[in-house]
Amino acid sequence: QVHLVESGGGLVQAGGSLRLSCAVSTSTFMFNYMGWYRQAPGKQRELVATITSGGITNYADSVKGRFTISRDSTKNTVHLQMNSLKPEDTAIYYCKRKWGIFDNWGQGTQVTVSS
Repeated sequence: QVHLVESGGGLVQAGGSLRLSCAVSTSTFMFNYMGWYRQAPGKQRELVATITSGGITNYADSVKGRFTISRDSTKNTVHLQMNSLKPEDTAIYYCKRKWGIFDNWGQGTQVTVSS
């Protein structure tokens, strides 16, 4: 059973920064396609950023230039550095692992940005 554990969420003022981390319990991490998603109240879950096993990244237009996704294969961890946060970034942030036909999700971490 693969487990994903997110951390780093919290309350921050607009313009501030947070760094989310997701630790993945799998020996195949270096081959996994990883992503961060978020879900705001009353809205559907949406993609924030993804990173391939080779380090190629992709971002939602709403976070380009403000968020950076990275991975550390020595620690089986993926990070999301979030700068210049806005109130509309408030959501539960989820980490997702994809390997072949398998998808795994973390439990989520709350990010709240006050205006």
